[in-house]
Order: sequence, then structure tokens, then C-alpha cells
Amino acid sequence: MEQLRTTPLTGRHHAAKAKMAPFAGFDMPVQYEGIMAEHAQTRAKACVFDICHMGEFRLEGPGSKDALNRVVTQDLDTLAPGKCRYGFLLNDEGGIQDDLIVYCLGPDRYMLVVNGACEENDFAWIKAHLGDGPACENISSATGKIDLQGPESLDVLEAVIGGSWRDLKYFSFVETTWRGKPLIVSRTGYTGELGYEFYLGWDQTPELWESLLADARVKPGGLGARDTLRLELGYPLYGQDLDTAHTPVEAGYGAFLTKAGDYVGKAGLARVREHLVPLRIDGRRSARHNDAVCLASGEQVGVVTSGSFAPSLGHCIALAYVRDGAEKNENFVIKAARVDLPAVRAELPFYTQGTARKKLG
Repeated sequence: MEQLRTTPLTGRHHAAKAKMAPFAGFDMPVQYEGIMAEHAQTRAKACVFDICHMGEFRLEGPGSKDALNRVVTQDLDTLAPGKCRYGFLLNDEGGIQDDLIVYCLGPDRYMLVVNGACEENDFAWIKAHLGDGPACENISSATGKIDLQGPESLDVLEAVIGGSWRDLKYFSFVETTWRGKPLIVSRTGYTGELGYEFYLGWDQTPELWESLLADARVKPGGLGARDTLRLELGYPLYGQDLDTAHTPVEAGYGAFLTKAGDYVGKAGLARVREHLVPLRIDGRRSARHNDAVCLASGEQVGVVTSGSFAPSLGHCIALAYVRDGAEKNENFVIKAARVDLPAVRAELPFYTQGTARKKLG
């Protein structure tokens, strides 16, 4: 049996009687009060999530920008200090090895945040492609990460951390201190709501977790609610909606790939065999990962990658890869367990009332 890793908060999750499950090699909370309740809490007030399973790398030294620019899809020439950007790490054929966020800490100073299940492979891949110049360090085991998400998260942030944070814009961050220790506060998240991600020392993470939960507006959330929240926005999950068999263009992220310079995998982006499409399914019976997607004639044209009931919408939604050309169809049939589910092509985001980009000034 695989020995699961723990986060600095695992003991607290067990003590709170959270439902636990393996995820990315970690023992992680799936739910506390329940997925529906935690989903609603995040949409209406504020929720905190243990995201310490994610991986973090630091890259610094002369030539770091140019070296990293050849490895990731983000255009680092236009990424200013204090800003972060979503993008991809590709294999040689253009397949998605991981999706990641790059933080520009300063000239030739970066932090990369990667998926926990990809941490070791990503670090080896990046090191192999950087050459001998910049120093790259895997700081995952020393770095804790807590996500505070929801419309009331700004008020909670100011109450717990102190100071005014209204000027911090979407996909911007600040390096600061909390109780004498380094803290990065990033206005980012995976829920579609106003929110902040905290990066701090592994050992200091429980103290911040308890301080956030001491605020009456905050409750803990698990991976189950994060999944329904992210799917309502159409945000992809690596290993389901993103993988090495598909390119960012096939996943619908071609508009993000604006960098003029060359980078690993760029040549493979011209090949488009499938498209990731959003689907609406009326009712509460959900499609599941790997369910067949067919035309009305019965011909299979794709497979579901993610599917769930959408609590904020009152019906089910899904993401599915369909073959090139089939993405133009409006109507599909999903072959779910014991039943055929009619599905209609939708637009992203499914849920349009999120507060993530809300102007705070």
C-alpha cells in the first residue's frame, strides 16, 4: 500500500472528522460539513482550503528569465515583478506535461507553482532544460499553501493579516511578513470567487489556518467543493481535462499562447485532433469521467473528462474532448451508466456570477 504524505494540517483535518482520501500522493480532506454546504459557503461568504500538496520551485540568478522563457508557454518578457501568469509546461510534442503559474518575484527571480502529482517530474524536466546557468530549487517540502476564497475573503484578509489590500489586483501578489515570518499573498484562486492564496513556511501554516478559521465568516472546505467550484467556471483539472495526449490549443487555451519566441513543444501546437467542449445536462444525473460522447446517430465522437452536478446552477455540467469537426455540433448524447443523457453545447464559464475579477478600489 502506498504511504501517503501528510500536510502540516492533516492532523487538524482528522481531528475535525473530515472525510479523507488519497490525492496526489497526500492524505487530503474531501469534505467537512459536505460538498454542497462548502460550495455554498465559498460562493456566499468565505472558505479556506488546504492546498499544501502543490509543488513550488524557485528560480533565480543571471539568465533566469531567458532560460525559463524557453521552457514554459508564459511570455516572461511581459511579466512584471509582483505579477503572476497561468500557462503550461509542454513535452516535446506539445502535449501538456502540467499547467502552472509563474510568479515574477523580481528581475531574474521566479516562483513556479505546479500540481502536486507532477512535482518530481516537473522539477527534473525543468532542471534538464534550464542548462547550467540559473539556480533552480524545489521548495515544496518547506512551503505551505492555504487558499482563502469567497466574496468576504478581502474583509477576512484585512482582519487576520492586517492592513489594506484593496489595491491588490487580480493575478497580482505581494511579498510581506506575518508575525515576523515571510508570507506571499496572491490574489488568485481556483473557484471563480474573490480570493487569495497564501504561501508561507511549512511550520507556520497551522497558525495561519487557525487564525483564518477563528473568523466567524470562514469555514473549512475540501477537495470535493473545490472540484464543483472549479468546474462551474470551466477551469481544467490536470490528469482529467489536461494531459500529455492533448495540447493547450485542443484544451481551448490557444489565446494564452501569444509568446513570439520559441519554447519546448511549440512546434506541436499546430496539430489539432480534438477539442475540449463544455456541455450542459438538464437534471441531477451527472456524466462521469470517460463516459462516451455521441452524436444523435449514435456515433461516438468523444469522451467526458469532468462531470458533476453544478450546485450554483441547479443542473449538471461536463467537459468533454470531441474529435475535430464534431465540436461544432449543438447536441450530443452521453452514454452514462445505465442511461443516455442528452447534452447541449454550452459556453464558458458555466457560472457567470463569480467575484474573482471584482474591482475593489
